[in-house]
Amino acid sequence: MGSFKYALRDGTRLILRHWGLAFLTIITSMAVFYLIGASVLLVLNTRHIVNVLEGELSIQAYLAPNANYDEAARAVAAVNHVTKVVIITQDMALERLKQRLPDRADVLTLLGENPLPSSLEVSIDRADSVESVVMALATIPLINDIVYAGKLAEKLSKFSRFAGQFSLAMLLVAITASAVVLFNTIRIAVYSKEEEIGIMLMVGATPTFVALPFVLQGIILGGIGSFGASAFLALSYNGIISRLKDIMPFLPFLERNSVVLELGLILVGAGATVSLIASLVAVETFTRRAMKPL
Repeated sequence: MGSFKYALRDGTRLILRHWGLAFLTIITSMAVFYLIGASVLLVLNTRHIVNVLEGELSIQAYLAPNANYDEAARAVAAVNHVTKVVIITQDMALERLKQRLPDRADVLTLLGENPLPSSLEVSIDRADSVESVVMALATIPLINDIVYAGKLAEKLSKFSRFAGQFSLAMLLVAITASAVVLFNTIRIAVYSKEEEIGIMLMVGATPTFVALPFVLQGIILGGIGSFGASAFLALSYNGIISRLKDIMPFLPFLERNSVVLELGLILVGAGATVSLIASLVAVETFTRRAMKPL
């Protein structure tokens, strides 16, 4: 217990002695782990959107002007793999739009004549039947246009894979950069006490006793940096999502605060772990060289 108190006191002194370098290390660590957290949240949001769109997979068939609703519905229901057809009139479409955009309902009422077309909401039995059903619907004269989430989900799925690969690459680069910065910080602290460490080793101090203050220094700096990144990520995430919802109100973004909290805890743990490894490597390299016989 006494050794730990000594190590903690000495580690704190090392931080205060090199406060400029410590501050730079913390800022760098914050930037690195914020970037990592933002990348992870991007991937999580993309995958959430893809899952929601695939779960709500349906085809929207917009009818030609003056088309007969019942006749169009019967023609669509006769297509293979179609399980359900719901008629969406112009009034129903406008009401749905108002429900989706409650903050802009007053603006929608100023449109005057309803500009939204009538449509048929088509449900299918399997997701892999989308293409064949769409091709069949395109041959029906009463249908003017076809929109379905399958294409969007497919594009988002590709983007999700790209975002995951990009995030992994950036994760490796960011962790390496953070480890290098922490390694150099600890190495400078070690060299500033080179003579003192040499004397301690000569009089019988164990390498663990010598290394502990520097290891704690690294864990403190990395932990503060990753904690600051987690706090900033939690403060900024809701604002960013709100802005994205204003730009793309139809996309279901991930809005659970628990996700950001869990990610923050993981980032703090990752910061402490990277700091521990970098500190151990820096101190072990020096002590191994210092203990070699002259």
